[in-house]
Amino acid sequence: MPSRLRPTAPVAPDAILVGDPGRALLLAQELLEQPRMSNHARGLWGYSGQTEEGHGLTIQATGMGGPSAAIVLADLAKLGVRRAIRVGTCTGLAPEIEAGDLVLAAEAVARGGSAAAYGVELGESVPPDRALFARLRESLGEASNPVRVASLDAHPVDRAEAGDAVEAADMQTVAVLARSRQLGVAAAALLIVSEVGEAHLDDEALESASRRAGIAARGALST
Repeated sequence: MPSRLRPTAPVAPDAILVGDPGRALLLAQELLEQPRMSNHARGLWGYSGQTEEGHGLTIQATGMGGPSAAIVLADLAKLGVRRAIRVGTCTGLAPEIEAGDLVLAAEAVARGGSAAAYGVELGESVPPDRALFARLRESLGEASNPVRVASLDAHPVDRAEAGDAVEAADMQTVAVLARSRQLGVAAAALLIVSEVGEAHLDDEALESASRRAGIAARGALST
């Protein structure tokens, strides 16, 4: 049995991972026909159910930061999760990226020391699962926007620490991709640009972008 999650309903082999428990609830209501809470231990809300296509799906909150996401992912792997898509937020760093955009992590660069716990050295990059990445690109269609993401251990983002050769930055993608590789879980990441410079999404715009990202992730996992 996992050490942190306490499942109260079956966990599906496919999962969407979100940092915020509130976003987990939002996506469960949007993506699942009759969502059942599958975890509430430690405030890490999780929901499982069937999509409208009849596909089993779990939506699980991971908390804040890479270490928390890696721990939750390990518990999910013990419960049978075999594919996972991170749907989270990031800071846009490239001039062409605007708040509200969805960006697809083509690779994630370790810019925080915690990445060493997953076998990734500072400056090293981690790719997503190729098949799942391709399914996400197909699901997004013309909205597909592959970028290089830096994962840091702190927020707000320090542009100098993130590095010049990245278009976005967050706190979890390296952890999710690297730990999934260790666990034998196929993983990818679809990120919502929630802030660019001084521009931040308001709650309504963030919810709308979260729904768009969730629908795209559901489409990728339904194939």
